[in-house]
Amino acid sequence: MPPDRNEPLRVAILGAGLIGIDLLLKIRRSPLLDCRLVVGRQDGGLGLRRAADLGCATAGDGIRSLVAADRPFDIVFDASNAVSHVEHWKCLEPLGTRLVDLTPSMVGHMVAPTVNGADAAAHRNINLISCTGQAAVPILHALTRHFPTSYIEVVTTAASSSVGRATRLNLDEYIGTTQDAVRTFTGVPDVKVMVNLSPASPPTTFRVALSVLGTGFDADAVRHVVSEAAAKVSAFAPGFAVKACTAADDRVFVAVEVAAAGDRIPRHVGNLDIINSAAVLIAERCARDSAPATTLGVS
Repeated sequence: MPPDRNEPLRVAILGAGLIGIDLLLKIRRSPLLDCRLVVGRQDGGLGLRRAADLGCATAGDGIRSLVAADRPFDIVFDASNAVSHVEHWKCLEPLGTRLVDLTPSMVGHMVAPTVNGADAAAHRNINLISCTGQAAVPILHALTRHFPTSYIEVVTTAASSSVGRATRLNLDEYIGTTQDAVRTFTGVPDVKVMVNLSPASPPTTFRVALSVLGTGFDADAVRHVVSEAAAKVSAFAPGFAVKACTAADDRVFVAVEVAAAGDRIPRHVGNLDIINSAAVLIAERCARDSAPATTLGVS
């Protein structure tokens, strides 16, 4: 039966690492989402213990725990890893479950909420690109709509302590998926993405530096475009802020930082905060959509 639109959507989180637990806390604040289960790789792990302490049911048998549920979940947030997501989608697609994918798997429909979030509900596998993608794509999409662009370079710096095991395993996929997203959302083929993991103490705040080459960049116009795009992102990720914005005839440089907005993660872990905030926003938009997930076309 389709979900009762008067009730919150039944959701589950697949992955009990740093991302999964912060995601649980954000979901708990949403009147449209009800997290019924957090799933890890094995019982007794630290993440599952934290989820249980927060009053959420847990399971330690991975994707099998979701498939065995007595009723399919409306939405599953996949906070595992890119390689595993392929199998997770294969298992959950026949159940009519919508996946919001926080891994850089490149399997589903890529979404940046302020750019194409309005069409997310038309897809059952929604890919949130990467933390870098969520920070960079809205700015780059806005710039390339207004100015001819020939080259884009994206350099991310994140605290080493903010990057969990799954992200480290996914680093090649992270870079490749982010590059593909930048090309897709800007139409610029010449794109380079780099990631730096900083061991600095105190930990560095999540930072994304954007270098754009093109023509006709007017400094005032560039600042206006960047400011408008940033305001839309900060509406759902309050820690998102532009720290630098300069423009010359053929070059633009923009630096953004993302600080985590509270909960139980440190402020420097803005990389987790922005992708989790995007995930909840997209799930809430799906919850507001009148058509049940099971009747929508497969992406």
